[in-house]
Amino acid sequence: MIGLFELLQKIEKNSGMYLGRQSVSDLFMFLAGYEFARSQINEELTQEEEDFYNEFQPWLQQKLGVRSVTSWAKLIMLSCHDEKTGFEMFFKFLREFQVRDQVKEAVTA
Repeated sequence: MIGLFELLQKIEKNSGMYLGRQSVSDLFMFLAGYEFARSQINEELTQEEEDFYNEFQPWLQQKLGVRSVTSWAKLIMLSCHDEKTGFEMFFKFLREFQVRDQVKEAVTA
């Protein structure tokens, strides 16, 4: 099974093949199913993948200043109200999330 971030690259480039359309809500559900499937076959997540599943939503809540939301997809939708725009915003936020520690280190150095 391919890793989460390799899969996300494929989805970003060809969302129709994986989701049917560019939709942040559909992406959220797809990734929840992907995580469940991996747990069912006892395939462990990498540290980076665990970080995404455990920390992406709290990071996004802090970034956007919203406390109470049930999912990162709904949080993104609060900002744009359009599934396609939300899908695009997800990947923008994901890139920021992935380099957040590097940015902190550069600022404190």
